[in-house]
Amino acid sequence: MSQASQHGKWTLSSSDDDNDDPLPSASNNNSPLLFGSPPPDQHTSSESNHNYPKIGSNFHQPKHDPDPPPSIEVKPEPKSDTVTAAPPISIGSEARHAAHASQLKPVKYDSNQSSPFLAGKRKKDEDSISGWALSDNPPPKRSNPKLKKAKVEERPPSPHGRTYYIDEPDDFFETSVPPVNDTYRFYLNKVTGLEKRYNTGALHIKEILSPLFGTLKESVQFNYCFDIAWMLQQYPPEFRDKPVLIVHGDKREAKARLLQQAQPYSQVRFCQAKLDIAFGTHHTKMMLLWYEEGFRVVILTSNMIRADWYQKTQGLWMSPLYLRLPKGSPETAGESPTLFKRDLLEYLGAYRAPEITDWIQRIREHDLSETRVYLIGSTPGRYLGSDMERWGHLRLRKLLRDHTRPIPNEEKWPVIGQFSSIGSMGLDKTKWLAGEFQCTLTTLGKSSLRPDPPMHLIYPSVDDVRTSLEGYPAGGSLPYSIQTAQKQIWLHSYFHRWQAETTGRSHAMPHIKTYMRASPDFTQLAWFLVTSANLSKAAWGALEKNNTQVMVRSYELGVLYVPSAFSMSTFPVQMDVFPATTPSTSFPVPFDLPPKRYSSKDQPWMWNIPYTQAPDTHGNIWVPS
Repeated sequence: MSQASQHGKWTLSSSDDDNDDPLPSASNNNSPLLFGSPPPDQHTSSESNHNYPKIGSNFHQPKHDPDPPPSIEVKPEPKSDTVTAAPPISIGSEARHAAHASQLKPVKYDSNQSSPFLAGKRKKDEDSISGWALSDNPPPKRSNPKLKKAKVEERPPSPHGRTYYIDEPDDFFETSVPPVNDTYRFYLNKVTGLEKRYNTGALHIKEILSPLFGTLKESVQFNYCFDIAWMLQQYPPEFRDKPVLIVHGDKREAKARLLQQAQPYSQVRFCQAKLDIAFGTHHTKMMLLWYEEGFRVVILTSNMIRADWYQKTQGLWMSPLYLRLPKGSPETAGESPTLFKRDLLEYLGAYRAPEITDWIQRIREHDLSETRVYLIGSTPGRYLGSDMERWGHLRLRKLLRDHTRPIPNEEKWPVIGQFSSIGSMGLDKTKWLAGEFQCTLTTLGKSSLRPDPPMHLIYPSVDDVRTSLEGYPAGGSLPYSIQTAQKQIWLHSYFHRWQAETTGRSHAMPHIKTYMRASPDFTQLAWFLVTSANLSKAAWGALEKNNTQVMVRSYELGVLYVPSAFSMSTFPVQMDVFPATTPSTSFPVPFDLPPKRYSSKDQPWMWNIPYTQAPDTHGNIWVPS
């Protein structure tokens, strides 16, 4: 989602609020009292004071301790936050996310405020509006010759402002092949501001694209948000002019702006994914990397914007290096026991795009037999009969049925879902979550038993966001709206805090999405999934017509780990993930187990209401316009 700021519009990472209904205008968002109080038996939302979400970001350089800050320091207001304005650029899906072209200034916390809205008081000058406009309808275009003359690549990288990012230290990036988790090939991203040991064995995009992993000839970037100039800078100089195909879902004005970004770069080409169902997005995040030595696939959770690779928690699966098959090999050659090659080709074929044809042929010519994960994709459409199990959560259900086994006392094995966005679930849990999605997550083998185990949903609370490395602007990538939340108060009884001491990432807000089934003592996993799919029907699909068809709105992609593919009965949970210096048979879960349930004072982060009662780590508050 694009938001206007003093520094031009910037793209909110993966703001795929996949509700069936469009987002209401910001003019209807002003009163948090609309949210109401939860029923007496639901303790996961605040029952007393409502922490008004705050907007406002600090445009000066933050200083980070080696470890995540244990407490909040209210920093003094900088002497100047003036930065040259950048052009209004929106590079996410625009179908439902048009934003006002208003200007922003950071809103500082004032402990003497008599009203939580004073910090967002509007001035007469329209260009000094405090807050972010969340509107269905863009305002009339204003004539601004300065903006028209500005260069595309000057778009600010963060709501904090142009000077927010610091250069990583010299030892941040690996100079030799990083410690490789050969067992699972699952990695977290490097996070700026953490102690070095928590980044040892993690991967930054610069490392993924570096010669450490191959001599690049050509690549494809599938994603939701792009900052093309920044993305190309992540390629090493010797690969920067190699052909890059960008697969996106933008339409109309957003597409035009994306193409405008690429004008200076002749090596960039585009493929527009077909989105024929309303409110769908191209949310898949994947790299196809073609080397002189072979071919590689990377499936990840990060957008191609700097904010996603800076101080958020992200995850990725990196394939082995796939070597070229001997000429004349049969079509079935190079297949893995998990049928990954077949499924990847089927997923790419679903785009029906001539721009991808050459890549489909290249994949056919390579040996993918070492792959030990299963591919789980979503593609837009309505599917009948056996096609219902090709995509989305019914695809996950089929894989769990076919490749896992029932476990004694499995009704005590909780299901865990962790995500960064939430769609509309319905008036109660039977509408989709328990009546449909939970049936998938609780599948183990071909048993007809459908137990009702605990379900733990991990989503950051207001305080998690407030005390994060980014402060309140981290909430821009957690697009759960009050309009959706107030329709499903029942959902919040499932919520648990984001805590990740085991990976050092408690203060790096999650943009990663993971789902898993854990033992009652949380030391074993029955399976693990990392994916782009948030908790929404648009991403996972929803049954229709008396369960005779499934409708999927969006493109998503993830990989499923099941123990049988690794000759194991369960995955042991790794207790100390970092530093990751040697391969391990224990699985590196990104967050702490067991999850910590919301207290009666905790409330889920909602991005379009104010938070003014306490400052964030940069001394700012959050006041949406």
